[in-house]
Amino acid sequence: MLGARTSSSAQRRETLRPSYRPAIFRAARSMRTGTSALPASTNLTLSDKIRSVRARRDIHIGPAGWSYADWRGRVYPESAGTKFDTLALVAKYFDTAEINSSFYHPPAPSTARSWLQRIEHNPNFIFTAKLNKVFTHKRGPATNEDEKAFREGMDPLAEAGKLGAVLIQFPWTFKNEGDERSYLTQLVERFKDYPLVVELRHESWNNPRILQTLEDLNVGLCDIDQPLFADSIKPSAEVTSSIGYIRLHGRNYQNWFREEANVVERYDYLYSRDELEPWVERVREVAGKAKHTFVITNNHARGQSLVNAFEVLALLEEQRVPGPAKLVESYPRLSESVEADDEDQQGSLF
Repeated sequence: MLGARTSSSAQRRETLRPSYRPAIFRAARSMRTGTSALPASTNLTLSDKIRSVRARRDIHIGPAGWSYADWRGRVYPESAGTKFDTLALVAKYFDTAEINSSFYHPPAPSTARSWLQRIEHNPNFIFTAKLNKVFTHKRGPATNEDEKAFREGMDPLAEAGKLGAVLIQFPWTFKNEGDERSYLTQLVERFKDYPLVVELRHESWNNPRILQTLEDLNVGLCDIDQPLFADSIKPSAEVTSSIGYIRLHGRNYQNWFREEANVVERYDYLYSRDELEPWVERVREVAGKAKHTFVITNNHARGQSLVNAFEVLALLEEQRVPGPAKLVESYPRLSESVEADDEDQQGSLF
């Protein structure tokens, strides 16, 4: 059961066991020495810079989700066709995206295979995915059929070496109590053949015994930024498996717990660079402990997740990085972090 052991922070960091499925990253590692299939930019220096950014030490940065109606006209031109491929756009500049739709509906295997085709131009790209909410937010109605459906959607990605983590995200109401600990242990056992990361939002989980047990189970802990109320878990740089995972939710205090707020309103927030800088230091700290680190921006309204993902990347690189011209036009402050890619070339890619 969770909480059965204790250990000091220093002891926990001495050794981190290998991930459940090392093959998950084997394909990406083997391709890093090759040449990217990314379509050439009209700016050869920019193409070289895109490849250079991808050479980062196992730090994968990207947004949560990629299919949002309010990205049109802000992330990419309004004139783009109805079949404009935002996943391909994300994969041009970033090495990961968190599959958000799997939280609501498990993807069909054919959908997962189509995602693999759409990110082929970036051989370093690795997905992460949220476990379906029937297992985390409803807790009770989940059936063997629910598990089968989720697995059928994930397995094409895992078999291709493109599933970096399955995120078990619990709500703030999931607290460190006996029944909850037992349920989490059972859920981990149920999906232990995937590389697992758990997100716990309530401060009661901030306990050395919990961290030690997660390490014993080889389950990663998601370090999160969220609006801080009295019982909200605080920012950290904890690592309990070979996977480091960071999620930036924004700090929309007004709508975080407002029942009438929809998902867009709850995560509608744009971080300032000053707010991101402490997290960049945590990214470096996490990456120093983990074999593979994922940094996910979840403030997706109007493309803000991409804005902040580019800024985190630029702060880590300590230089401007390539990005879509339309996004820079929509958010002029990005000119400090992003070198605008050729807009005409963008349109020809998808």
